[in-house]
Amino acid sequence: MNDDDREPRLHGRRRFLAAGATVGATGLAGCSSLLPSSGNDGGDGGSGNSTANGTAGEQIGSGRSPFGDRTIEGGVSMNEMPDLEGELTLYSGRGEPLVGTLVEFIEDLYPNFTVQPKYDSAMNLVNLIQTEGDNSPADVFFSVNAGALGQLKQAGRTTSLPDEVLEFVPEQFRDPDGNWVGTSGRARSVPFNTNQFSKSEIPEDVMAFPETEAFRDNLGWAPTYSSFQAFVTAMRILEGEQATRQWLQGMQDLGVQSYNDEFLVSQAVADGEIGAGFANHYYTLRVQAGRRNPPIDVAFTQNDAGAIFNVAGGAVVNSSDQTTLAANFVRHLLSAEAQDYFARETFEYPLVPEIEPLAELPNIDELNPPEGLDLTQLSDLQGTVELLRDVGVL
Repeated sequence: MNDDDREPRLHGRRRFLAAGATVGATGLAGCSSLLPSSGNDGGDGGSGNSTANGTAGEQIGSGRSPFGDRTIEGGVSMNEMPDLEGELTLYSGRGEPLVGTLVEFIEDLYPNFTVQPKYDSAMNLVNLIQTEGDNSPADVFFSVNAGALGQLKQAGRTTSLPDEVLEFVPEQFRDPDGNWVGTSGRARSVPFNTNQFSKSEIPEDVMAFPETEAFRDNLGWAPTYSSFQAFVTAMRILEGEQATRQWLQGMQDLGVQSYNDEFLVSQAVADGEIGAGFANHYYTLRVQAGRRNPPIDVAFTQNDAGAIFNVAGGAVVNSSDQTTLAANFVRHLLSAEAQDYFARETFEYPLVPEIEPLAELPNIDELNPPEGLDLTQLSDLQGTVELLRDVGVL
């Protein structure tokens, strides 16, 4: 099973500091609701004030996003967080091409702090931590999705995070028992070719796709991809096993085309090879970032498995002998600088409410993910893989 962070960056790994970037140093303790988007690149207009020369902090990366300038307003700067000191071993299921610059920035910020990263797929790292047992060198597990975080927790290999870390993000984006916290989010979406369809022609009910003749031999998916499998897992939970089996069979009868990953699905949509597909929202933005006016846009289904909002996140491994350092590193992933980085560089949703997503995206509270779905339930992937094999998708 592939993970979602393997698509190459459009520029080198070494960080470049954007001149004149600004960061407000406001606190966020106890936040439990999302602030409405203003539709602009700035913050919420509250107490997160910026300064002309950006002395509180700096934007990370070279500014991959072509969607306009933005400054950081609101949130808590790394400069307001506890200093990091010592050596930390990071097991990262997020690929180095996407998060290596951020990890390196945090490491460079503190003269007596070193990160020893190990990059691999999230599930490989979960299995490795379990195999290593109490001798695991891992201090922090940085996952591409909530399912892997849930599996590590279920294996009894995580420890609770401090409330002051958990409270950076709303409750729905963290473990109910405090064993992991989301750091950025991705919405399931339907990328579509604007030369073939208008947004109003894309069904708002994911279960309706197999019955839509306009999509015959004109849809794409990536069934080996972890986010797709999490989507099918959500369908099993929300719609039941039999309805999910029928949906998968109906999609195959419709002539859906398979791709190795969801970036390729989105590229095929922009190329007109297919009219629409299923992918995380940020792949559409990555295609738009790499081409001039490609004929691709993104639609969202409503309150169903096709609208799940999954998160990448961090957890402290319970065998770590430096849990305070590990928790403070996770805290840095929720800083204003890091949240802005996820928006600009990986095109994900920041989860700290004061830091807004790119203006091209609807705000989180404008999305309609399914009600009553606990993200930890998405860790039940084995039954999904068996079902996909049974119906011939894998």
